[in-house]
Amino acid sequence: MIKEIENLPDISFIENKTLADVRAEMTARFQERYEELTGTKKTLARADPITLLIYAAAAQIYQGYLYIDKAGKMDLLKYTYGEYLDNGPAALKGLEREEAEPAVVTVRFTLSAVQAGAIGIPVGTQVSNGDIYFVNEEYAEIPAGSLYADVEMTCLTDGTAGNGIAIGDLNVLVDPLPYIEEVANITETAGGVDVESDDSLKERVYLAPASYSTAGPEDAYIYWAKEYSNDIVDVAVSSPDASEVSVLIMMTGGALPTTTQIEGLQDYLDDEEIRPLTDQVTVAAPDTTSYSITLTYYIGMSNKAKATTIQAEVAAAVQAYKVWQQSKIGRDIVPDQLINMIIAAGAKRVVLTAPVYTTVADDHVAMISGTPSVTYGGLEDD
Repeated sequence: MIKEIENLPDISFIENKTLADVRAEMTARFQERYEELTGTKKTLARADPITLLIYAAAAQIYQGYLYIDKAGKMDLLKYTYGEYLDNGPAALKGLEREEAEPAVVTVRFTLSAVQAGAIGIPVGTQVSNGDIYFVNEEYAEIPAGSLYADVEMTCLTDGTAGNGIAIGDLNVLVDPLPYIEEVANITETAGGVDVESDDSLKERVYLAPASYSTAGPEDAYIYWAKEYSNDIVDVAVSSPDASEVSVLIMMTGGALPTTTQIEGLQDYLDDEEIRPLTDQVTVAAPDTTSYSITLTYYIGMSNKAKATTIQAEVAAAVQAYKVWQQSKIGRDIVPDQLINMIIAAGAKRVVLTAPVYTTVADDHVAMISGTPSVTYGGLEDD
C-alpha cells in the first residue's frame, strides 16, 4: 500500500468500543433498571445466571457492532479489500481489477534444410519445456529459402507461472510439423501477471484523479503506466529537460523490463489522449547500482529443535530482501532491512559484511551482483 494511504489516521465507526465495554454498559443498565423497579440495589456475581445471560447477549450485540464498523470501513481506501474494494472505491472511480495475463515469448522454428516453398506454422501450434505450454495465436510461416522463423507465442496458463523460462528451455514441439527439426525460445519468457492485488488496485484508485487530464503531472504518468499493466510495480517519472519526460519502470518481483514491455508502454503513452502534445516521452529501464550479500548468522540454543526450519526461512528472507531492494527505483541499499528480515526469520544474530549502506540515485535501482554468500554459523547460547 502506498504511504499516503497507509499513513492516514485510523478511525473507528463504533468509537473503539470493545466487548468489555458492551458488557459493562449492559450490566450497569440492568442494575439501574432493577433498582428503579424494585427500590433495591442488585449486585451481580460473576456466576450469577443473569450475568451469564448478559455476557451471552453482549457477545452477539458486539458482533453487530463489528459488522457496523466493517461496513463503514469497506468504503475507505485504507481498509477495504477484495470485492468490497471492487464494488466500492474502485467502481466509483470507474476502475476494474486487472485480470491475470499470460507470459509471452519468441520461439525460433528451425527447418532441417532450406525448402523451396514456404512452410506454415498453424495457429495453435504448441511448444513446451515439459511442464508449461505456449501456443501461437496467429498463423506464421518460414519463407521459401529461409531456414527459420521467429514466432511470438503465448502461455496457455495465465499468471506468473509462465515467467522466467530460460532461453532454449522451450524446446519440445508438442504438435509435430513437417520439416521442422528444432524449436527453442530465443527470449526468456516474461509478461505473465496474476490477478491484480488489492494494494495495486488501491494505488490506481488513489492516483485516478490525476488521469482526468492528459498525463502532464508526475502522478498522471504513474497512473497511466500502472493502468497499462499491473506487472509494473514501480514507476519513476522525471523531466531532464523542457518537454522531455523520462518514465522508468520496474516489473513484478523486482525484474527489469524487457524490450517488449518497454516498447509496449512507449506506444501506450504516445496515445494523443494520454500524452500532452508537447511532451517527448521516453520509457526505459533504470540504470543499476550493484551490491553483494556476505553474512554469517547464528541461531539461539533455545531454537535448536527448529534449526533446520529457521535455516530455510533465513534463505527465504535473503531472497525476499533481494526482491524488496530492487522493487523500487531509487531505493537506497539498507543493510539494516536485511538484518531485520533475517532476525524475523528466527536467527539470533547476524554478522553482516556486505552490503553497506549506499545511496542510490533516483534513476537507478539496486540489483544484486553474484550469488549471496550466506553462512550458517551454528547454535550459540541465548
